Amino acid sequence: MDDMSGIKEADRTLLLLDDDGALRSRLGRALEARGFHTIPVESVSEALIAVHSSRPAFAVLDLRLQDGSGLTVVDAIRETRPDARIVMLTGYGNIATAVAAVRAGAVDYLSKPADADDVVNALLAAGTGLAPPPPENPMSADRVRWEHIQRIYELCSHNVSETARRLSMHRRTLQRILSKHAPR
Repeated sequence: MDDMSGIKEADRTLLLLDDDGALRSRLGRALEARGFHTIPVESVSEALIAVHSSRPAFAVLDLRLQDGSGLTVVDAIRETRPDARIVMLTGYGNIATAVAAVRAGAVDYLSKPADADDVVNALLAAGTGLAPPPPENPMSADRVRWEHIQRIYELCSHNVSETARRLSMHRRTLQRILSKHAPR
């Protein structure tokens, strides 16, 4: 046993799935410096092979990839190693995908760019009964509103007219909101 919340030396394997090579490399080095043995992969197909051959104790997975969804990898990890601790990372953060990730078996959901310390805190807090510390920079009210609009938009299958009707909003106003980047 060691100082990583009671995790054994042999259980430090971590699957790191991200299609952004620079992020994967930088985050991989940072996680290795924090005691993890990373298995970096860039696609869902590579990740599925690694899951079955390595049975990692931890995983940090990108949600949207060119060849599929990180949620597929969550399912595979849960089948091979139910006690694995999984954190989802995404640049397309919204409430609906966060809920889907947690329902699939992820222990936390972080928006990119995520700090390595935030990732480690999320991985190690899982299953201990301790909640990770509150975020240093919580979402603004504008961001919460934008997230809600994005969630309804996804639930309406990206139909602008239907989304506008359900939000009691003019369609053109909604189109302007959707065309802008997410507020900070």
